[in-house]
Amino acid sequence: MLSHLSRNMGLLCSRNRHYNEQDAEENAQAAEIERRIEQETEAEKHIQKLLLLGAGESGKSTIFKQIKLLFQTGFDEAELKSYIPVIHANVYQTIKVLHDGSKELAQNDKEFTKYVLSSENKDIGEKLSDIGGRLDYPRLTRERAQDIETLWKDAAIQETYARGNELQVPDCTQYFMENLQRLSDANYIPTKEDVLYARVRTTGVVEIQFSPVGENKKSGEVYRLFDVGGQRNERRKWIHLFEGVTAVIFCAAISEYDQTLFEDEQKNRMMETKELFEWVLKQECFEKTSFMLFLNKFDIFEKKVLKVPLSVCEWFNDYQPVSTGKQEIEHAYEFVKKKFEELYFKSTAPDRVDRVFKVYRTTALDQKLVKKTFKLVDETLRRRNLFEAGLL
Repeated sequence: MLSHLSRNMGLLCSRNRHYNEQDAEENAQAAEIERRIEQETEAEKHIQKLLLLGAGESGKSTIFKQIKLLFQTGFDEAELKSYIPVIHANVYQTIKVLHDGSKELAQNDKEFTKYVLSSENKDIGEKLSDIGGRLDYPRLTRERAQDIETLWKDAAIQETYARGNELQVPDCTQYFMENLQRLSDANYIPTKEDVLYARVRTTGVVEIQFSPVGENKKSGEVYRLFDVGGQRNERRKWIHLFEGVTAVIFCAAISEYDQTLFEDEQKNRMMETKELFEWVLKQECFEKTSFMLFLNKFDIFEKKVLKVPLSVCEWFNDYQPVSTGKQEIEHAYEFVKKKFEELYFKSTAPDRVDRVFKVYRTTALDQKLVKKTFKLVDETLRRRNLFEAGLL
């Protein structure tokens, strides 16, 4: 009996010793995990979170690609090659929009004859429209590129392109149409500029980490930039990103005052941008968040505003031109800028007026301008951090 009890006690002690060793090991692992979390949390404190917001087609994703080119390693050959099907799809989609648009205008416009394709190009147009309507696009060959170039030069397509604002014709149209031979080369590898022009609708969330003055330099901040889809059905994905944001970079395409949404052709794009900006400004989680407003696509705006009056947009219906040429462009730009500034202060609660608000004139495709703008953004945010730390 005694020996049996002694044996059981020995087993119990051995089991307890095993459990104690296991507990100690688990505790050590838990402590190591806690230490790592603490380290990562400490490291995260030095990373400024930037949120890139805006409506669809505002140029957000082009800004995002510029940052990757400017402040990261850019695109390697594999990444550049991954854009080949995207660019070829853009070409096919664009020529389809123009072909189908010309048919629509030929049916509905009083001057319908100028939108009718020449007889020799009608078959080419139908063939290309069919390709553009597919879900899988073939690689762009020299023969197809020649057909597209022929159709592009047709007078009816050029007349249709002149009314591109009514037909959802993308901004990349002219660029790609002028480079068809290069894009269709059997050994084609996209250039950085091709990638910037490539039109891919952002879905979900993409992010990059960068520093405008170079990684690991004490004088510069490290930023994590998030780009999210701008179309209406993508915006519900924004919500979980709203916490802990240092600054919101809001892109507004100021050239789109005479265009409608891709997803709702009854809604003016500028009115959508206005309402979206207003909604973002009122979010409680942005109470102390800095706002950087990029009035984007200025290059298109300065060409358009001398031909299409700002007053075609409901928000700008009180606009009065005062001059011509460059003076008028500047006057129109300042008017739009003032409208956004008024909206900012109107939509900002009194207890939030001390948050930083800056407006920048941008052209997302202009690398030098984007670089200069982000240097200014970096300087503004660093000054803000020093002020909050009581060092200014």
